[in-house]
Amino acid sequence: MSEPEIALAELARRLGELPLLDVRSPEEFDGSLGAPCDPRQGHIPGAVNLPVEEILSLDESELRARLGLVAGAEVVVYCHVGSRSQVAAHALRALGYDARNYAGSWHEWSRADVAAVTGS
Repeated sequence: MSEPEIALAELARRLGELPLLDVRSPEEFDGSLGAPCDPRQGHIPGAVNLPVEEILSLDESELRARLGLVAGAEVVVYCHVGSRSQVAAHALRALGYDARNYAGSWHEWSRADVAAVTGS
């Protein structure tokens, strides 16, 4: 069974409508540290930074409070190339969220003709 994912076109179309979690490090999120293979650094507009390590270390009530989302809510997660976000999406689905992985993640987004943000 494949994991629920979202493609670039749908994410770009629904930007601002979907809760969006960037599960990379704060430095990757703000653009001060990134992969040299990406043409630009930063994050997707509207994203909230919650590193995957925090998602996995918080207990259920702390995570629910941090997310501020009701159980069953749709949420999209991304990282650099989709691996950390796949882990985060799985953990969020286990808590009852409709978590979808943006597998293209920042690596794809940084190359597309779409908005990006730097800074926190």
